Amino acid sequence: MTYRDSAPETAASKRQTSPRRRPRRSAEQSRQEILRAATAEFATHGLAGGRISRIVQKAGTNPRMIYEHFGSKSALYVATLESALAALRAEELALDVDHLDPLEGLLQLFDFMNGHFERNGHLVSLLRTENLMKARYMKKSSRIHEMSSPVLSMTERLLSRGVAEGKLAADIDPLRLYVMIAALSQFHLANVHTLSSMFEHDLSKSEWRAERRADARLMLASYLSRKQINDLSELSGAKESSV
Repeated sequence: MTYRDSAPETAASKRQTSPRRRPRRSAEQSRQEILRAATAEFATHGLAGGRISRIVQKAGTNPRMIYEHFGSKSALYVATLESALAALRAEELALDVDHLDPLEGLLQLFDFMNGHFERNGHLVSLLRTENLMKARYMKKSSRIHEMSSPVLSMTERLLSRGVAEGKLAADIDPLRLYVMIAALSQFHLANVHTLSSMFEHDLSKSEWRAERRADARLMLASYLSRKQINDLSELSGAKESSV
């Protein structure tokens, strides 16, 4: 029995079996890949613990490209803060709530923010890290300050209309309200491990989070629609009579 020699490799077959090269990325695509890798790195390890070598590996690039696009490690960190907050602000401003009942509009703002933080744990981590550094790097970004103003305007419009219609309390400050909504949306996420350990109850479970969200929504609705008490002595008198 004879065997035919296998056909010699042609140039075409060599091209087919050789590994394909990664498509060349544009400058913007390269920048976005670096930014995504840096966001994950800084959210996990913070600025001090973040390593350019790991960012380079995850982004499939080299250190030169990082410094070419961002200039320095700290500038890259600031860019991750800007990117994470820009995503939050863009989605907030896309909310179509101006036509809604004022109370429902503000509750939908809470619903959105609560969901956004749960879907974007990296933002919670980045904000926690930056707070530990007393917003040292956030203060360097004029972009973050500019992004925040329209959100307060939206909150203020809903509050003003609610007061005019007699549906909301008249003494609610827009900034304090926004901070309250943010706190109700992320405290349980930023402290999930310590709280779960202390109370031996898994606060990461979807059932627990759904119940907590319902509680927070009810608290917020009650606060927004309460009757204003102008005389604090009236409140203290009511407490004394109930004792």
